[in-house]
Amino acid sequence: LISSATKSLRMETEILEKKLQDAQMKLAEKDGDKEKEIQSLKRLISELEFQLTMEKSNNESFLDKLRKEIKHKSDELEKLTQEKTQLIHSLSQVQEENSLLQDTVRRECEERFELTAALGRAREQVLELRRLSGTLP
Repeated sequence: LISSATKSLRMETEILEKKLQDAQMKLAEKDGDKEKEIQSLKRLISELEFQLTMEKSNNESFLDKLRKEIKHKSDELEKLTQEKTQLIHSLSQVQEENSLLQDTVRRECEERFELTAALGRAREQVLELRRLSGTLP
């Protein structure tokens, strides 16, 4: 009976040891798979961090470029605004000068008209005097 019980217990122990070994092998496989997955995820994280760093660098570079372009355009706009102001001032001066010249021309034309009229009257008087002096002895 003892021998049979011992034999039964040994067989049960062997079966349990085999199950334990199988369980340990499965656990080792799962640990290996998890380690592989962890390494894969670490590589993926590294790649994504690198991509993120590159994107940040590209964005900063692009932003710097845009800032420089905006500064350049702003300076150009300021220069053009100054030129416009100067041209408006020059135009105003030219318009004043033009107005002054038009007034001068108008006055001179009026004087010329008056002188022409006076000359015409003087000619008539001279002709009248000649006519009168021609009739006088």
